[in-house]
Amino acid sequence: MVQSDHRVQGLDNDHVIADWPAISDTELAWLRGRYPALEGDCQVLWHSPRPFSAAALVQCGSQRYFLKRHPASVRTPAVLGEEHRFIAHLAAAGLPVTQVLPAHDGATAIEAGRWTYELHAQGAGEDLYRDRPSWTPPLHPAHAWQAGAMLARLHLAAADYHAPQRSTHLLVARDDLIRARDPLALLRSTLPDRPGLASYLLRQPWQQDLQRALLPWHAALGARLQAEPALWGHNDWHVSNLLWHGQGAAARVSTVFDFGLASPASALFDLATAMERNAVAWLDTGGNGPLAHADIALALLAGYREVRPLSAPQVHLLADLLPVVHLDFALSEIEYFQWVTGSAANADVAYHTFLLGHAQWFAGSAGRALLDTLHAAA
Repeated sequence: MVQSDHRVQGLDNDHVIADWPAISDTELAWLRGRYPALEGDCQVLWHSPRPFSAAALVQCGSQRYFLKRHPASVRTPAVLGEEHRFIAHLAAAGLPVTQVLPAHDGATAIEAGRWTYELHAQGAGEDLYRDRPSWTPPLHPAHAWQAGAMLARLHLAAADYHAPQRSTHLLVARDDLIRARDPLALLRSTLPDRPGLASYLLRQPWQQDLQRALLPWHAALGARLQAEPALWGHNDWHVSNLLWHGQGAAARVSTVFDFGLASPASALFDLATAMERNAVAWLDTGGNGPLAHADIALALLAGYREVRPLSAPQVHLLADLLPVVHLDFALSEIEYFQWVTGSAANADVAYHTFLLGHAQWFAGSAGRALLDTLHAAA
């Protein structure tokens, strides 16, 4: 882990010292010799406050690009290639995604020492949510409707895309565990290949915790999720990962970006993730726990169904997925904090607040009310 004075969004809706230093002018000058797009005088215009990598908006001449740098322990060129091929497929199908730009040798990712770099063209539209923390509700229900409709378009475009499961668990949203008949047995079987996660879980009564907090929800899924076809999805569908044309409630989605969590899961998994990230204000507790926004959930669902219809049983399954949809990703966050950044405090937050806390919230009155609203919408 490398520290700098660059600050990013923390896990408690605060600003903390970044684990990864901001992209420097020296790095940008070095990359100019490797990417044909980076010609002319280049300068960094803005540093992203998102915490899991370093990213910046850069300008070279009259063109702007989005440059992202990952720890090589988290993303290798091969792992990034899995995302880039999916993005290319969606672009060919007409979905408005940001273009991944190649280096001089044609590669879409460059590894240099402890870092891996990728470069994207600037997407069309305005980043209306750039200054708002991730996982906060949209400004307008109409934005949720637009986001739902665009997610449905993505799923239609992804229907004929077939690629293996991601080659990493780190910071990827997968549905392996919630699809499994015995999630605990599957998780136990993966721990020898995930030493960071294993070392953390050794200090926790994790099997008892999961049996209490998550397995009752999982049991309610039965075999229904296993019957849902695998589909590559975005898996981090939040309004802050979209660019927009227009202002206020009239704004329309213009570009989709940030496919870092993408994997082959299912359409309902991707939509349930969107519900969890947009319709529950996890970071805005109001003194009584996270706040649910049923209007946002219903708008997401309505926009989605306008483009890609869902049956009543599918909407019931969507609601039943919500309390467990975060399971695989929460474990990957624990692994990241334990193994990559070495932050025991952040790993504890990922375990207690995210992994267990999100599932437990759905058992309370606010969570139950949100689930009831979705069941009624079926």
